[in-house]
Amino acid sequence: MKLPSQTRRRLIAGSAAAIALHPLFSRAQGFPSKNMRVVIPTGQGGGADRLARVFDDFWGPLLKANFEYGFFAGAAGQVGYELYLNKRERDGHNLLFGNMGPEMIMYALQKPAYRFPEDYQYFCRLDVDDSVVYVRRQSPFKRLEDLVAEGRKRAVNVAVSRLPHPASIGMLALGNAAKARFNLVPYGGGNPTSVAVMNGEADAGALPIAGVVALGDQMRVLGVFNDDAAKMAKYSGNAPAVNKVFGTKIPPLYSSRSWAIHTEVIEKFPERFALLEKTARQVFDNPKYREEYAKTGAPVETIQYGDRKLCTEYSRGMIELANEYRTLLTAKK
Repeated sequence: MKLPSQTRRRLIAGSAAAIALHPLFSRAQGFPSKNMRVVIPTGQGGGADRLARVFDDFWGPLLKANFEYGFFAGAAGQVGYELYLNKRERDGHNLLFGNMGPEMIMYALQKPAYRFPEDYQYFCRLDVDDSVVYVRRQSPFKRLEDLVAEGRKRAVNVAVSRLPHPASIGMLALGNAAKARFNLVPYGGGNPTSVAVMNGEADAGALPIAGVVALGDQMRVLGVFNDDAAKMAKYSGNAPAVNKVFGTKIPPLYSSRSWAIHTEVIEKFPERFALLEKTARQVFDNPKYREEYAKTGAPVETIQYGDRKLCTEYSRGMIELANEYRTLLTAKK
């Protein structure tokens, strides 16, 4: 979906005020020679915001640089990407922190004017965060089978952060296979999604597990969109793999946050990019990073570094997955 220029400018202008500066560090000579500016294509205060800041607590001292953030939600992330690619200087001081899963699905479905990987590339994956379906603790749905049974009687409202998302694919694929009706309602972020579930506005929710378990015992996970559900069992309350319950063959669906940069920087300033790659990788070797990561509420087991090659392979795989489920995601026959 190509946004009208007026709409795009309005969304960008409305988000431009949401800029925050990371705690200061002394600046190094050479590169970086000024603040690192980060575009986050979702709202302030969400999972991406929290994880980026924790990471930069440790990355900043290695780079001897400050980080400042701009939050540009809209069009399932497209607004932020267009701003980054069209408005940010290509000198290595400008980065994007994105969620590769949903944002590559958005890229495949909406077909924006920019191109991957010609215009930008992901180079440092932070995590692997399995998608789950969940309900509020007081919900009458105690098992995944209960939710599906209800979906065979009526359209069940399922809150999601955005329609182009691995968790959304999971719910649509499950509904299609089990002949249940799930009405996906996008709320524009993980926090408002969970609020909708908590207050009963939605019957259930579908999100990456890190954001769900951060809410403690207020939520109950019903199913995990990964056959290896045991790895997160202590966080999910031993919730089963969706495929095991219904005999489906839904692929593993997870989100992965990653740093991204203009491809032109990689080509024109290889020494700058090499420094960014090297220092970003070093963050994962610091045990204190894991301690601070855990304080966000996200399970430390979700931390999984991935380099540029792995990120590119994952991104291409998400494009293929989006095309495979295009009919369900766009509701076009």
